[in-house]
Amino acid sequence: MTSVASASRPLRVAIIGSGPAGFYVAEHLFRRKELTVQIDMFERLPTPYGLVRFGVAPDHQKIKNVTRVFDRIASNSNFSFFGNVDVGVHVSLDDLRRHYHQICFATGAQTDRRMGIPGEDLNGSHPATEFVAWFNGHPDFRNHEFDLSVERAAIVGVGNVAVDVARILCRTPDELAKTDIAPYALECLGESRVKEVYLLGRRGPAQAAFTNPEVKELGEMAGAAIHVSDEEIKLDSLSKAVVEKSTDKALGKKLKILEEFSRRPDSRKARRLFLRFLISPVELRGNGAGKVTSMRLVKNRLSLASNGSLRPEPTDEFEELRAGLVFRSVGYRGMPIDGLPFDPNWAVIPNDKGRVGAATKAGTVRGLYVSGWIKRGPTGVIGTNKPDAAETVQSMIEDLANDSVLKPESPDTAAAERLVTCGQPNWVSYSDWRRLDEKETERGKELGRPRVKFTAVQEMLSALGKD
Repeated sequence: MTSVASASRPLRVAIIGSGPAGFYVAEHLFRRKELTVQIDMFERLPTPYGLVRFGVAPDHQKIKNVTRVFDRIASNSNFSFFGNVDVGVHVSLDDLRRHYHQICFATGAQTDRRMGIPGEDLNGSHPATEFVAWFNGHPDFRNHEFDLSVERAAIVGVGNVAVDVARILCRTPDELAKTDIAPYALECLGESRVKEVYLLGRRGPAQAAFTNPEVKELGEMAGAAIHVSDEEIKLDSLSKAVVEKSTDKALGKKLKILEEFSRRPDSRKARRLFLRFLISPVELRGNGAGKVTSMRLVKNRLSLASNGSLRPEPTDEFEELRAGLVFRSVGYRGMPIDGLPFDPNWAVIPNDKGRVGAATKAGTVRGLYVSGWIKRGPTGVIGTNKPDAAETVQSMIEDLANDSVLKPESPDTAAAERLVTCGQPNWVSYSDWRRLDEKETERGKELGRPRVKFTAVQEMLSALGKD
């Protein structure tokens, strides 16, 4: 019998998810010139790119240029895109097993971590992930409401997502109007009455998760002045020891940026952004109507953990911070997938170098793989997914060499397309997406913007004549 991955018997691979992790898996597979690989990519929404479209801040257009790489991958004649197809709803995992030799899940981490404090669910308290999805035009979040009539907002966390939220809250309408922010968000933020924004970090400045370009940008906004307390960025003895031993030049640069912020004179800009450290919320407090009005904060100190890291410990010093809008930005969480094992503590699919399952327990599951955040957790930047995908693909190639692949009944493109059409007649191809892309960019040109997004699935389908 002709071997799998030959010209007459291509290796059929399904990739679930069209963010960076999924596209990088496709790229690494296509680089194996000795193999003939056909890839079908499935995406729940009509549009590809995942967090590049819905997670990267609209004022960071250069980062979104990575989609040009994805377009090049999608131009391969052995690549097919099935958008607007929800695996688990329109097609099942068992359906896919009948058509593919290997199935890779690159579904990311779709929800947020909680703080676990009283008052977290008061009105006006939101996951930062929802706000980011809202202003980026994600169809699932376009109807969410955020009270921008308040004068003070607080963001718990000092990672890049938290910084993105702070920046968007502080941008002027003119700054936002030059981006691809969702039209409804542009209108709401243009009417915002928020004057003060607080970024709250539970550890010190040396442990802050934001990157240097992100934090530097906070000091360059046209309509907001940044404030950093000299006292709060002063390193304790433990942090000093870590910094002195570190060979990370970026860490030293980060501290210098913060020191420069602390020396800035007060500004008359319309908004003020406060960056604070060694402080944690212990309770959100509200009024009689169930609306958040303030946060009870505890001052922290750092201690040395058994693994050598510095962890925050609460002191007996407390303060009250009034805020009518609160965003928690303490991390993403992966979600379980029907038919796959799930680790609720780490919120990932257990895997061995991308093979679904644990090598030390029941063993890995033949033909099933993971890549990206659902594999390793929500860490790293877009580029981190590239070596992560390479590791998964290496496992896939090794399994192929050992004939440890699925034995599909109908491993051909036409059969897979019939399956999809039966479950979801209104599926969206990559050529359909390119038409949507052209329409969005044309709408943007009229307003001097990069694009004006379609933000509702039905709106997208109507634009494609699929309604």
